[in-house]
Amino acid sequence: MPTTQAFEDIAETFEFLDDWEERYRHLIELGRAMPAMEPALQVPATKVDGCASQVWIMPRIEGPTFDFQGDSDAVIVRGLIAVLHALYSGLPVSQVGDVDAQAALARLGLDEHLSAQRSNGLRAMIARIRQLAADAG
Repeated sequence: MPTTQAFEDIAETFEFLDDWEERYRHLIELGRAMPAMEPALQVPATKVDGCASQVWIMPRIEGPTFDFQGDSDAVIVRGLIAVLHALYSGLPVSQVGDVDAQAALARLGLDEHLSAQRSNGLRAMIARIRQLAADAG
């Protein structure tokens, strides 16, 4: 399964953190560190349906490399977007669909600690990213 060094760095940090509270705080820090998306880009065309929070994802694809910009009105969701950005950005567009996001996120323990509503939103974000890559490919 393709992964990026940025995701491997996050996974390594999560392994080092002892409990879920520390991991949760780190997730929030990742979200806070992520650049904000311009409000002009937070429009219905970039909004992700299926999320309890407001979530926007916009592709930034140049040539064969996948990248995206994302934002949310919820700080924990911004952290999840930052993790997804680390997981997918920089991969060849053709490899985005090969990423087993559920397995990657399970390495972080996210599958066990997110509410059902957040898990549904995370799946919606992953589906949107995969669709953006498929449309670009």
